[in-house]
Amino acid sequence: MRPNHAQDQLKKPENAMKRLLTVAALSAAGSLFAMQGAAADDAAMIKSAESAAPPAVASGATIHAMDEKGSMRTLREGTNGFWCMPDNPATPGPDPMCGDANAMDWAVAWMGKKEPPKGKVGFMYMLSGGTDGSNTDPYATKPEEGNNWVETGPHVMIVNATDLMQGYPADPKPDTSRPYVMWAGTPYAHLMIPVK
Repeated sequence: MRPNHAQDQLKKPENAMKRLLTVAALSAAGSLFAMQGAAADDAAMIKSAESAAPPAVASGATIHAMDEKGSMRTLREGTNGFWCMPDNPATPGPDPMCGDANAMDWAVAWMGKKEPPKGKVGFMYMLSGGTDGSNTDPYATKPEEGNNWVETGPHVMIVNATDLMQGYPADPKPDTSRPYVMWAGTPYAHLMIPVK
């Protein structure tokens, strides 16, 4: 019995080489499309991050993005000592942010549930607005009775300056159209200053 035509074709070295090259080309094209998709995603995240601060700050800032596991990666190295992060799609509102080095130290302490470093007052921008959140619980993820959920618009923040916020309202249900203290009574209390 004679082998079928397909088996004959596979036995020829030139046909096997053509198939190998075709598979390699398709694989390379798939990788290129994946890299182009990642570059487009990175470009969109950089644009989102830059929307948090004035262009004079955002254009020279280092851009970081956090994945769903909380790991940080750098999308762009900066030159001015500021950092920016894009909107978190898992949160209900826009929340890109930018800040100085002290603000990053404060944010890392907050996210890690650690004591913020002493004597490092930080400044942050959230000019695209901020995710609505609890004004009293730094770790609340949704509105619940007693957690004083507030809506925030575009604002800037002074963080890690708990001793310097005396005289500003620290009510659980603040007037968010005026400066107020968010998360009062916690190590992460900070001054919220609306810009509209």
